[in-house]
Amino acid sequence: MIPKDPVMLLSFINLKLRDYYGNLDGLCEDLELDRKELENKLAGIDYHYDSEKNQFI
Repeated sequence: MIPKDPVMLLSFINLKLRDYYGNLDGLCEDLELDRKELENKLAGIDYHYDSEKNQFI
């Protein structure tokens, strides 16, 4: 289950990116998430995906 709270979502997504996925597209495809929606939700708490670091910072 994907957390609804943006701060918990940030932690969940960064953990998954760090431990299981080489990029955000792979994570979104595997977990059936809309990338744009995810990025917008995390942008709401001023976090943006950094492809070089493969995490939201």
